[in-house]
Amino acid sequence: MSLTDLMAAVRTEVRAAADRDTLLQIAAERLACRQCGQAELLASLREREALCSTALGHGIAIPHGRAPGLEQPRGILIRLQTPADFNGEPVDLAFAMAVPSHYTHEHLALLAELVERFNDEAFRQALRRAPDADALLALLLRPHAQAQAA
Repeated sequence: MSLTDLMAAVRTEVRAAADRDTLLQIAAERLACRQCGQAELLASLREREALCSTALGHGIAIPHGRAPGLEQPRGILIRLQTPADFNGEPVDLAFAMAVPSHYTHEHLALLAELVERFNDEAFRQALRRAPDADALLALLLRPHAQAQAA
């Protein structure tokens, strides 16, 4: 299963500087939907972040959490104009994700695909050069093989 197959709602956004908690608040607000509210999503993202930072290195973080009310995964890629501090790791690209509580394999598959995509330096640089949120979304939703060629 690919990222585009699993994500019901993927959004992108370019933002001014934020600290980690503000970034989590923004992500929870954007991920909220009628099945799952902002407060529940924020609590889930904070709970996961408290276990261990979701920063991967190379300026990337993948904050994620589970929510029982969700029917399908939701995600947002946020590019920060100035990096946020994730426990000493500067992050300028964050893909925040919320998945239904019953997702186990699917959650791990999404994380694995995101990690693989973000480990590609050319893909990271293309995201950083993208002129706007629409261009970010096009890059993110492009099949992985095509994204590597970009």
